[in-house]
Amino acid sequence: AAASYTDSSDDETSPRDKQQKNSKGSSDFCVKNIKQAEFGRREIEIAEQEMPALMALRKRAQGEKPLAGAKIVLMETLGALGAQCRWAACNIYSTLNEVAAALAESGFPVFAWKGESEDDFWWCIDRCVNVEGWQPNMILDDGGDLTHWIYKKYPNMFKKIKGIVEESVTGVHRLYQLSKAGKLCVPAMNVNDSVTKQKFDNLYCCRESILDGLKRTTDMMFGGKQVVVCGYGEVGKGCCAALKAMGSIVYVTEIDPICALQACMDGFRLVKLNEVIRQVDIVITCTG
Repeated sequence: AAASYTDSSDDETSPRDKQQKNSKGSSDFCVKNIKQAEFGRREIEIAEQEMPALMALRKRAQGEKPLAGAKIVLMETLGALGAQCRWAACNIYSTLNEVAAALAESGFPVFAWKGESEDDFWWCIDRCVNVEGWQPNMILDDGGDLTHWIYKKYPNMFKKIKGIVEESVTGVHRLYQLSKAGKLCVPAMNVNDSVTKQKFDNLYCCRESILDGLKRTTDMMFGGKQVVVCGYGEVGKGCCAALKAMGSIVYVTEIDPICALQACMDGFRLVKLNEVIRQVDIVITCTG
């Protein structure tokens, strides 16, 4: 039987060295193990229960296919609305192998697995965009790596690209650098600074995910632990609130005077990192 969890497989063969096919006979993907697709589909269905607005949009607009003709490097909803999507991971550790397998089984060209090397990471991005008979006309990016790769390797693609959507601080900074240099030749949307991203995703989602992530990786008890959080933006606020509620002793480092004042008024001690780095149990960076 196929392994059920992302890190449970004993097979150390690189996915790049395997020839896999989904049930439709397609091999235009590269994932850890296509046999994990059924388990991944269940994970997707569980996640969809937390996305009522997106599911309602998919149901309402599916018949209209408003994205017909869009070739995008979000996957299932965009596909349901008519877009042709290809996907590569934005982080070498963030991919859930089962979910990637489920998407590949559904016919999406997915190039990602957990634990990629840096060479694998760029190889996956290249396979995502460099395919005969297909060229992206929209980019959904996280961190700016996909945009950077196309700009570096395939600049002619920008002749057909209509726009870029970027959701991270790092990626937005890279786009601003391109713009200042006069090299940003297509419209780019800064999703990171949108109200819903800043005030909801960054604050409330991080407030829950920080505890879940730390518990899964360390299994430690939070009460009494000394934690330093670097940055008191929306992400930092969420992390500090969650850890404070669990009984942790929380220190904050912050270069922005207004955010620093907010941290002080919220009851956190402002410090310089070198003052506490040797005594704290956990260091969390929330600087983008």
